[in-house]
Parts: sequence; C-alpha cells; structure tokens
Amino acid sequence: MVELEEEVGMSVGTELWLVRHGETEWSLSGAHTSRTDIPLTDHGRKRAEELRDYLKGTKFDAVFESPMQRARETCAIAGFGDQAVVENGLKEWDYGVYEGKTTKEIQATIPGWSVWKNEIVDGETVEHVGERADGVIARALAAAPQGGKVALFAHAHILRILAARWIGLDATGGSLLALGTGSVSVMGWERETRVISSWNRGFE
Repeated sequence: MVELEEEVGMSVGTELWLVRHGETEWSLSGAHTSRTDIPLTDHGRKRAEELRDYLKGTKFDAVFESPMQRARETCAIAGFGDQAVVENGLKEWDYGVYEGKTTKEIQATIPGWSVWKNEIVDGETVEHVGERADGVIARALAAAPQGGKVALFAHAHILRILAARWIGLDATGGSLLALGTGSVSVMGWERETRVISSWNRGFE
C-alpha cells in the first residue's frame, strides 16, 4: 500500500472525477477488454455526447486519459481532448489469456472463475493494478494541490480499483463497486477523510 500522506496534506478538497468510456462492442458483450484497442459503438459516442452536456462548464485543473482509443475518443467527444494528458497508469487491468473472453465463457472450463479471485494467467495481479492506481492518485493530487478537480477518463476495473484505493480499501474492494459505461463518479472528502461523493452517475 502506497502512503500518500504528503499529497493528502496538501490536497484536501481535491476531487477526482472518474469517467468510464462509452460502450464498445466488447463491453456490450461482457468480453474482458484491456490491451485490445477497439473504438466506441454509435451508442458509446452518443453517451460521450451526453457526457459533454453533463460536464459542460466544469473546470478541471487537469485531465488524464488512458492511452486506449475508447477512452481517448470519449474524452475528446466530451470536450476535453485538448486538455488531456495520456496517463499509462490508467490502462485497463491486463487480463492475460482471458482477453476477449466473457466470464461465462471462462467459467465453462473453470467453474466459479472470477477476475477478482483467480490467478490471471499471463496478466496482472489485482495487487499490481492497485499499485498503478495509487500512482495515478498521487499524480492527480499533485496536479491540483489547492483543492481543484481532476478528470480521469479510463476503464471499468482500473477505475473501480482506484476508487477502492481512494477510500483505503485493498484493490479487491473494487469488486464491490459496479460501474457502467459512460458514467461519472466523484472521489471527494469529508473534512480530511477520503470518501466517494457520488458513484456511477449515468444518463439513461
């Protein structure tokens, strides 16, 4: 667990706005998508337009985006492409041999399989993803040390894990936080305690 005491001391009040990218063909089917670089669907682009309307007028001190096109496309359509900086720490969990497969397909050969509980063959451990999330949190806090807002455009699992780490849970705590495509969540503060201020704000 990375300690962020200095960042907390200088950044109480800084909000992290977590934005999951819009729908893709694989997110629609439930296929695990990490390093496969696929675009948004038409519905995903429409959701990004709704994000633009929702976030209009919101001023961010910094905007970080995953290098994958589904996140960058969402960020651009939402109106923050010119401000965004690519943050490799926001890449999705590397699912190894399970890339492109749904949980149901994997469970056909490994009963009860869960990305949160089983070994990710040739991929990342959940603890390693948690370490990446800690690094993103530290850099985001440093980007807005006077209590501003930082937007993070990324993917479901990395954002769920980042939220868990924000409130002091182990990375596996992300399993308790469902996150829809094209959603907005805000990580904030109650006095000097990190809290989830809002979660999975959608536009249905």
